[in-house]
Formats: sequence, C-alpha cells, structure tokens
Amino acid sequence: MANIKSQKKRILTNAKATARNRATKSEVRTRLKTANETIGSADNAEALRLAVKRLDMAAAKRVIHPNQAARKKSRLMKKINAAAKK
Repeated sequence: MANIKSQKKRILTNAKATARNRATKSEVRTRLKTANETIGSADNAEALRLAVKRLDMAAAKRVIHPNQAARKKSRLMKKINAAAKK
C-alpha cells in the first residue's frame, strides 16, 4: 500500500475508472450479442440502434478506441446486410 496521500487517492480514482470502464465494455458486448442474435427478426432494428449507440458512447469516452468501434459497427452491418439479401 502506498504511503503518499496523492498516490492513495490515485489508487481509489483508478479503481473507480476501472469499474466504470468494465461496466461500459460489458454493456457493449451485451448489446452486440443481442444485435447478432436478432439478425433476421423484427427486433433487429432496435437492437442494432442500441448496439451502435453504445459503441459510439464507449468510443466517445475513450473506453474503446474509435477505430475498434468503427470496425465492430462495420462487421455488424455487414452481417445484417448479408442476411437481408438471403
């Protein structure tokens, strides 16, 4: 354990940020999973909207890299468009 007051505060701050980031990443994964499972169904539009929204929010907060968000959105759209053509 640190002895310096600022370092003790830093440890607490890092723990809060880690918890917040973990929750955000978890929600992004959940939304992507839901969007992938609903491909081809009527619920897909809403699930897709929520997944894209969460990806954009995570990228804006720098929880994930913006390019990672763009890549995940692109792959999701690619799957949905392929399913729509069938």
